[in-house]
Amino acid sequence: MSGMTKMYISLGAILALVLASLLITFARTKTKGVLKFVLSFVAFAMLIAAIPMMAISLL
Repeated sequence: MSGMTKMYISLGAILALVLASLLITFARTKTKGVLKFVLSFVAFAMLIAAIPMMAISLL
């Protein structure tokens, strides 16, 4: 895998982590009920998806 590909995967992981952080903050402060659960679940899924992306960028 080329260095540029690793860089783009790493940037994608960083972006996923930032978006997940913003999404969970928004979900906890501005929403209630089912929407809060859905947004929190999506943010958690983004965090889980970022972990293999970070591992791939280290190889």
